[in-house]
Amino acid sequence: MALPHRYRPSRRDVIRTGAALGAAAGLGGVGAGAAAAADTASDDTRREPPRVKGRERSMAEVPFEGFDQVRVGLIGLGERGGGQDVRWGAVSTVTAVCDIRPERVNRTIGRIMAQGFQDVEPVGYSNGEEDFLNLVKRDDIDLIYVATPWEWHYPQAKAAMEHGKHVAVELPISPHLDEIWDLVRTSERTGKHCMLLENVNYFRPELRMFNMAKAGLFGELQHASGGYVHDLRWPYFFGGAYYPEYWRRRWQTRMNALHYPMHGLGPVSAALNINRGDRFAELVAVSSPPMNLALFRENDPRVGPDHSSWQDDEYISGDRHTALIKTANGRMIRVEHDVNSPHPYSRETTLTGSSGVVELDNGRIYLESLGHTNHTWRTGSAFNSIMAEHDHWLWPALEDLADQYGGHGGGDFIAIFRLVQLMRLGMTPDIDVYDSAAWCSVIPLSHESMKDGRIKSVKVPDFTRGYWEDPRPTFDRERPEDPWLDG
Repeated sequence: MALPHRYRPSRRDVIRTGAALGAAAGLGGVGAGAAAAADTASDDTRREPPRVKGRERSMAEVPFEGFDQVRVGLIGLGERGGGQDVRWGAVSTVTAVCDIRPERVNRTIGRIMAQGFQDVEPVGYSNGEEDFLNLVKRDDIDLIYVATPWEWHYPQAKAAMEHGKHVAVELPISPHLDEIWDLVRTSERTGKHCMLLENVNYFRPELRMFNMAKAGLFGELQHASGGYVHDLRWPYFFGGAYYPEYWRRRWQTRMNALHYPMHGLGPVSAALNINRGDRFAELVAVSSPPMNLALFRENDPRVGPDHSSWQDDEYISGDRHTALIKTANGRMIRVEHDVNSPHPYSRETTLTGSSGVVELDNGRIYLESLGHTNHTWRTGSAFNSIMAEHDHWLWPALEDLADQYGGHGGGDFIAIFRLVQLMRLGMTPDIDVYDSAAWCSVIPLSHESMKDGRIKSVKVPDFTRGYWEDPRPTFDRERPEDPWLDG
């Protein structure tokens, strides 16, 4: 399972051209040669021209069509998608499923039917790497869910939209800037939404933080932090948790970048009204040396001499990355990424304003707006009490189902339910293609910032082409009338 990657091609990957894939898919867009040229071009040539307001279509305020029942196709049934299947089955009709492993397809069909929510079995697709093209051509699917290795997200999301489907993508929509741009333009041209299924935005503490920000408890927001610090060495990089076993680890040989910053970045971006009155404007990134993966491979007895990691190219991505993003309104976001080091899990989520600060991972808060004094953090029961007063309506409404279907404490179920609800009711997405593009752009832009061993500031594209200045709703919408919830 190898598609072209342009930062550092591996001689051991089976390289196929993007043009060949596009021809097989019947798609237009950027081929591998054009993509490679785009990544060596000057900064200005990689930016899209400005949109003329009122004359070019924006997806910012385009609602879903409204559906009596949302019909879903699932692509990728492994570590991530293989756990999400029953959640989709609980709130939608799963029409078709796809994975390169027939046993995974059969497993998912069995799990969906065992729930008893639908009478007709999903149709299975497992005839090679490009059988997903047959799934996206079906006329009984409204939404495609993509949970495959990162190099497949772009071609599968693009194919879904080209064939008239909305698409929800596990993170990222693409690690490459030209592909991110192409997904934005494809969404605008086809009128189909392309969204990150960013589950952390729907976690209970993050939604409470969002509500508190909207209520003005932090005062004027000034800076924030968020990211992803998660030791993936075992079982994810070297222990076979992924399929193919090597797919995510080998990205460490291709780019020196913040490969996966969205979990912490998404929630603080929503609180800061990114793309709804502010936007990312400039980024600079730094990293520590790449050491820990090679040391782990050499020293851990579970990694034997026949392990596939000994066929990897040199690991070039630093163990710890930090990016600083400056917004158009002069605010600052610090983004952290470390998946190679021995470290307890953290998303480094903080939000600071003129009246106080919250640190979600540390479970502490300090708000002058609530009379906090003496420079003393409120922790424990005091922290929990303050946060609980600002619960988002989604959690009380869905708490029992979130407990039942789980996934990161129920956040996975709520993220899926909310997307399906928005589709049923004909509303706009909470997270749209412009949010998805901005959050994912940190990956290639951080690589660009550190390229050639130098540190430089890079401009962040305005994926909205001017529409970021217009306020519009996101997670702050009131609970809608919904027969599914209210019945």
